[in-house]
Amino acid sequence: MKRRTLLTLTLGACVGIGGLAQAQNLANAQDKAELKATINNCSVCHGINGHSVSPTFPNLAAQQPVYLENQLKAFKDHTRGDPNAQAFMWGMASGLSDQMISQVAGYFSSQPPPPPENGDPKLIAEGHHIFTHGIPAEGVPACASCHGPDAAGRGMFPRLAGQHQEYLLKQLLVIQTALRNAPVMHGVIRDLNRQQMEAVTTYLASL
Repeated sequence: MKRRTLLTLTLGACVGIGGLAQAQNLANAQDKAELKATINNCSVCHGINGHSVSPTFPNLAAQQPVYLENQLKAFKDHTRGDPNAQAFMWGMASGLSDQMISQVAGYFSSQPPPPPENGDPKLIAEGHHIFTHGIPAEGVPACASCHGPDAAGRGMFPRLAGQHQEYLLKQLLVIQTALRNAPVMHGVIRDLNRQQMEAVTTYLASL
């Protein structure tokens, strides 16, 4: 009798473990399907693997994951308020959980970087000098001090290398005019003129 009871309990435990494993597999499959659907939605504007074909939408490939997470959370809570953020990303990010945001950021950050863009050699040379050395006479620090010597970014500071020139220029303008809240950058680019911005962004796009 005891032997039969023990066998019954053992079988019950096996069924329970099997059911738990099945439920976990189902949950994992659902999570993967949701992540895939979210990435596909992002890719409509940001391109396959985060390689955007339109300068309206930034490249996401090889971007710093912390930066991507921070921006998605800023879109979600409406603290990033530049016009394109409101028009495109507030609604897109509104339903994303913190876990999904982390997974999406991890996916795009792991993709190979976008190809460089061609640009005016003179602008590239001027932009490289500003990026590397800043403009000390005008109180403009070197961009490389935060974004890294290769402009690959680090942590909260985004990758700028290989980003669309038009997108970068637009972001500098909306930050300079405080349409986009970026406390560190406000002071850094406060005195940059349009030509200097075009030089720096042309250089960065060429990397």
